Amino acid sequence: MEWKRYRALLLPPIPNLRDISVYEAHGGYEALRRVLTDPAWSPERLIEEVKASGLRGRGGAGFATGLKWSFMPPPDGRPRYLCVNGDESEPGTFKDRQILEYNPHLLIEGALLAAYAIRASAIYVYIRGEYADWIDRFEEALEQARARGYVGARICDTDFGVAFYVHKGAGAYICGEESALMESIEGKRAYPRQKPPFPAQRGLWGRPTTINNVETLANVPLIVRHGAQWYSRIGAPKHPGPILYGISGHVNRPGVYELPSGMPIETLIYEIAGGVRGGKRLKAVIPGGSSTPPLRADQIAGITMDAESLRAAGSMMGTAGMVVLDEDTDMVRVLLRIAEFYHHESCGQCTPCREGTGWLVKILRRIAQGEGKPSDLDLLLQICDQMEGRTICALADAAAWPVRHTVQRFREEFEARCRPSLVAVPETIPS
Repeated sequence: MEWKRYRALLLPPIPNLRDISVYEAHGGYEALRRVLTDPAWSPERLIEEVKASGLRGRGGAGFATGLKWSFMPPPDGRPRYLCVNGDESEPGTFKDRQILEYNPHLLIEGALLAAYAIRASAIYVYIRGEYADWIDRFEEALEQARARGYVGARICDTDFGVAFYVHKGAGAYICGEESALMESIEGKRAYPRQKPPFPAQRGLWGRPTTINNVETLANVPLIVRHGAQWYSRIGAPKHPGPILYGISGHVNRPGVYELPSGMPIETLIYEIAGGVRGGKRLKAVIPGGSSTPPLRADQIAGITMDAESLRAAGSMMGTAGMVVLDEDTDMVRVLLRIAEFYHHESCGQCTPCREGTGWLVKILRRIAQGEGKPSDLDLLLQICDQMEGRTICALADAAAWPVRHTVQRFREEFEARCRPSLVAVPETIPS
């Protein structure tokens, strides 16, 4: 599909769409009603339809959504749950809030369809506590849906019913990790759990649970309305569908843009976001949130925003939260700031993460202050070796990947900061 002819599906330009009457007037909840009232739409068929669409998770990992749903065991008459992950807190990521604000009923409808597919008895929407305004607006929409009979018992006059709750997070990055999120909902400290067992086997309160991202579930009504084949033709063949690209940093028009997946990075920067601010040259791009490896300007030619293309280029799709950095950017300072974030947000449960993130910050701060040694660069990489894949959750990986790849891809800049010099460091780095 030619991106210039694309019309927004997740965030269409319809005034007051968060009002349920407006949403219904534009086809809202028709997909839910069709699935619940047409005997041909069994939970198994809905799962197969989502599988056929090729929908992949939008929260960072990019796992196949329909396949994830199919991991739920057969019903045994006891509770089972759906968790909606709205705890977006990775630097550079700010797209789920757009759905919560402008099109909350699309998320509610998608969550209800997912609950039907996995036979969940309750839905928990976990939203970052700082998103106070978006929480209020989502709860208002939820009450509208409840009053219309879309939430609760006998939805659309059928035997299907589901409880629907909003859980406000306390603002910790680790709560976005699925097992830590479940611990938080259970009222405990958000420590990630060992896997296996996975949530589909042992989730909330020990019961089968599926966890999906906000944007992921917002895609499900589109698949039911238009069909899996129609959906699979949008964007990149192996990573199809609309994507909310959050573009920030040194561009003229930062913001959230809905476009097909597989958009060329250069098109997003120079045509969608208006180019690099001040007419400067591009230095680097962080494609999908702060945990994804940055790409140098000379690495992005022909690279598109989909999992396969970015993997081939040595990075990741992540949340499609793209951070653009111009030629004047101090990559040492950027990396130090990212490392400080992950050090602060480590839950401290695993030694390689708790200690490793601290050592990364200590060494990077030394380099930024002009007191680093050339051997510090290899020491940083050795610490990354001891962190990656050695902890319960992926926070250590998220901390190590940007360090490894930024040092490797901008090594000359780091080496220059480690050479003895009689020139004063221009700016004091806070200790």
